[in-house]
Amino acid sequence: MNLQIATFGAGCFWCVEAVFQRVNGVQKVESGYMGGKIKNPTYREVCSGLTGHAEVIQITFDSSVVDFKTLLQVFWKTHDPTTLNQQGADIGSQYRSVIYYHTEIQKEEAEFYKKQLNDLQVFNTNIVTEISPASAFYKAEDYHQNYYNQNAQQGYCQYVIVPKLQKLEQAFSNLLR
Repeated sequence: MNLQIATFGAGCFWCVEAVFQRVNGVQKVESGYMGGKIKNPTYREVCSGLTGHAEVIQITFDSSVVDFKTLLQVFWKTHDPTTLNQQGADIGSQYRSVIYYHTEIQKEEAEFYKKQLNDLQVFNTNIVTEISPASAFYKAEDYHQNYYNQNAQQGYCQYVIVPKLQKLEQAFSNLLR
């Protein structure tokens, strides 16, 4: 096994966690916070918009099964990277689209892919996804972990997460567990 780390923010971390948990080669997905200015933020503090943190998921993946480029494909396809500080009805800087890179190779691949998507005009407007170096990761409270799998019948899960999972299944059926 060749374990590596990837960290993505793409709106509510419940959605992003549910998507990446289904990708073959992903060993672990944790919801948390990154990119802010205080240590050990709480969900309430992050939601205030005053800490500067983004809701993120930190993925441990086996790069001999799924590589970072493939994870980037899933990332770009399963959220809207053209809306600043918003995904659907979730609005605020904590919901920003962001890739926190852990290596220079991850940075180069993320920047290349973003430029390529913009050059090819894959989206109607330019991608606003932030690409920044990873900083301290603060794991979210326990009730945020594995959220969809434990709350699949909840309204938010049905109306927001299920359509993302359907998109994942349609676009990446070959990658699923």
